This record gives sequence, C-alpha cells and structure tokens, in this order.
Amino acid sequence: MESTQLVILAGLVIGLVYGCVGLLSGFCLMSSMRGWLAEGDGRLVRTYALAIAVAIAASQLLAGRGMVDLGKSIYLQPTFSVPVLFLGGLLFGYGMVLSNGCGSRALVLLGRGNLRSFVVVIVLAIAAQMTLKGLIAPARIALVQASQITVGANSLPSVLATLGVTGVVARALAAAVIVVALILFAFAHPAFRRSPGQVAAGVIVGLLVAGGWYVTGYLGADDFNPLPVTSLTFVAPIADSLQYAMLSTGLTPNFGIATVGGVFAGSLLTSLATGRFKLEGYSSPRHMLRSGTGAALMGIGGVMAFGCSIGQGLTGISTLAVGSFIAVAGIVLGTAAGLRGALRVQPLAVA
Repeated sequence: MESTQLVILAGLVIGLVYGCVGLLSGFCLMSSMRGWLAEGDGRLVRTYALAIAVAIAASQLLAGRGMVDLGKSIYLQPTFSVPVLFLGGLLFGYGMVLSNGCGSRALVLLGRGNLRSFVVVIVLAIAAQMTLKGLIAPARIALVQASQITVGANSLPSVLATLGVTGVVARALAAAVIVVALILFAFAHPAFRRSPGQVAAGVIVGLLVAGGWYVTGYLGADDFNPLPVTSLTFVAPIADSLQYAMLSTGLTPNFGIATVGGVFAGSLLTSLATGRFKLEGYSSPRHMLRSGTGAALMGIGGVMAFGCSIGQGLTGISTLAVGSFIAVAGIVLGTAAGLRGALRVQPLAVA
C-alpha cells in the first residue's frame, strides 16, 4: 500500500474511533466548560484534561524517539502573530458557545441525526474557506503580516533551553510538569474517578492524537512524496471536505478529509447500534441564526488560530508549541465569556 493510501485509511479509522467515543462520552470542550462553570459538574472537563495529558505524553515520546518530527507541523513555526492567534481563539471560543459545540462535536451530533449540526458544519466550512482563500483571506494575511514576530524559542522545551536545560531533559521536563499537573487535576475529582467511561474516553482521544502524528509523520513518511505532518484537527479539514464533496475531480483526499468522514460515520454507526439516532431541528428562526453565527465565528476564528478546540486544544498543545498555548488561552477565555459574565449567551426562550 502506498504511503498516501495508508495515511487516508488510517485517518478514516482514527475518525471512526473518535466518532464512536465522542458520541458515547460527550467529549467536547464547550460541554466540559459549561458543566464545570455553569452546572457544577466537573467530570467532562477532567476527561478533556486527561486527553491533553495523554496526547502530550504519547506525542512527546514519539518525538523523543525520533519517530515523528513535530517541527514539521504548522504549530512549531518560528514566526507567528500573537494577536491573531489569540483573537482567533476568542472568536472560536465564543462561536462555540453560540453553536452549542465545536466543529468536531457538530460532526458527532450530525451522525446522531441532529440537523442543526448540518447547518453548523456547512456554515463553518464556508467561513473557514473564505478566511483561508476567499474574501476574508486578504484581511487575515495583512493582519498577520503587520503583527507577526520571529521568536528564538517557539516551544516550551526551547524556552527551557534558553535557561540552560537542553535536549532530551528539556523535552522530558516540560512534558512531565504539564502531564503530572493535568493528571492530578483529573483524578482529584471523586466523581471522575468513579466514571470509567470518561477515563477511557480521555485516554483514547489522547492516544488518537498521538496516532495521527505517528501515521502522518512515520508510516506516511516518503521522501519522494512528502505529506503534511499533522493529527486531529477539524476547521480546515471540514472546509476541505466540503470542497472535495463539490469538486472531487482533480482533488486528492487527505488525512483530514478522511478523518472528517470517519467521525461522521463512526457516530452514525454507533447511534444506530445503540438506538440513539433521532432527527432533531431548530426550535425557531432565532435559534438557527444564533447557531449559524456561531459557526461562522468558529470558521473564521479557527483559521486565524491555526486550529480549533481539538486542533489546538489537543493536537497543538501536544507539540508544546508556545503559539498553541496562546491560541488555547483565547479559546478558553472566549468560551468562558459566552458562558458567564456580561457577554454570556442567554438561553433561548422556549415557545
């Protein structure tokens, strides 16, 4: 099997597993923060924290053994724009609250029969494509060029290197501190410890991130046909998937497109097998407008931030990139603003 075919097949399998786990566990950053900040239920946020810990540990182990060069990913760039990353994160986080979930969650819910998620996926894809290559692209590029900086240390290990800690020690120390802190945070919660399904979901999703790096960076490595080194992310892949669905002639499927299809298929198969499939729609035109607006903000913000709550929140963070922490800070603050405070998204009135 050629490397390209192998990567596409692996992306499909990773997506299938993610779709199944996402449906059964409710894995989603927005749901996690809403449960923690608004409802007092901290189990889902612990699941997310555990997923980050596993993703970092496994990804850094692969990189430390020389199996994956994370430096070839989009996250570890020497030049980036702090304002654009942070602003993109803010837009994505707030849009996530308006739409009641991120892009990956919309794919999972679409597989369960949620037609609201169909609108979210389509609008997100169009807004992302406009920001990547369309009408909004020139403004984004101008903003990046006006504010980007070149840094000597673009990851936490390289920051430690400036303090005299270098090589394997810097990588191990940076990863260990974050991983241990996240694991302690997760398992300090009694309700989470009594939820084996949530524990398993966190471990599996974290391993899927490392699996994506392994597939694209090791199994798919080919000097004559180099492929992007990437892992789970959803904003640009959803945009690419819509474009591929419309204009497949002359286009080539890739890891991201395969993952998007796999997530939908995994959720659909799981929902049918467990009796969870149910067609659902909008309760009012206002509901649809709010959801579509949130999807547009996620598409625009996700492109600006180089990723979503999964693409930066898990995959980007797993590289220990400084830019990823900046983007995730924006996503978290944007989500928190939508859930609490003066900018809180008010519940829709029930007719």
